Amino acid sequence: MSESPEALAGVADVDCRGKQALVTGSTSGIGRAAALALGQLGADVVVHGRDPAAGDAVVDELEGIGVDGTFIAADFADVGAVRDLAAGVRAETDGLDLLVNNAGGFFREGRLTDLGVEYTFHVNHLSPYLLTADLLDHLRAGARVVTTASGAHQGASLDLEGVRDVDDYSATRAYARSKLANVLFASELARRLDAADRDVTSNSLHPGAIPGSGFSRFLPGPLPRLVQVLEAVPGVTTVADGAAELLFAAVSPRTADVSGRYFSNRQPTTPSSAARDPEAARRLWEFSADVLDVEEPLESAGSAVDA
Repeated sequence: MSESPEALAGVADVDCRGKQALVTGSTSGIGRAAALALGQLGADVVVHGRDPAAGDAVVDELEGIGVDGTFIAADFADVGAVRDLAAGVRAETDGLDLLVNNAGGFFREGRLTDLGVEYTFHVNHLSPYLLTADLLDHLRAGARVVTTASGAHQGASLDLEGVRDVDDYSATRAYARSKLANVLFASELARRLDAADRDVTSNSLHPGAIPGSGFSRFLPGPLPRLVQVLEAVPGVTTVADGAAELLFAAVSPRTADVSGRYFSNRQPTTPSSAARDPEAARRLWEFSADVLDVEEPLESAGSAVDA
């Protein structure tokens, strides 16, 4: 029998009773596995996705474990839906101990959202940015924010003008750019939280290339079938492995006081040089607030970082 995500992460003895978590993109794949593992550790979990039937199924499993589960649907291409998700989390919880920004995808078609930005960038970066901003004052002392990025950020550059059109669209390039944004976002959030003297950490991670995650449905041509074949190959990263990466950053005592880092293989790893550019992180932060037409989160702390 394969090991559970909590055993793989070395956190099976961590007690999460009394803690409340939001895991976005948790109706399937590594998000679902992480949500259920958090339930096994005793946490109450807000489940997010677009499919109510799938969400209700995860909630039923959580309640079967003996913890509280709540499903809130939200389309991450819709700004209003993300804001409603944040409002729903506030209504269902009295504070968050864990915010896992896991929802995202790889999208073949080049298109713009209502904000006039490329769909992948909006779903994978702008919506987690907005959700986090709306929940910042709902995070309890000692809370952790964990953002699922990817090793695909390697080789990408931060082209903020490029996210405003889909001419010469490349799904691979768009995905890599959005994952670079995830790493930059997580590190900039960590800097601003620290400058604001908030007892909250922020980290990002690479979950591995996971055939069983359901991610293959986004891939072009014959790749989904190839990924299905890979699922049967011993040694290939599993959904449980990917969920373990999330759990390690989310609840391990070893990462409790770590912030602003990028994890891979359950250890801090150096991301690309583009992902370590503090000026790029600051520009992305300000650009995101401007595009979303919201007040810049932790704005005064951002100034403190410059000092």
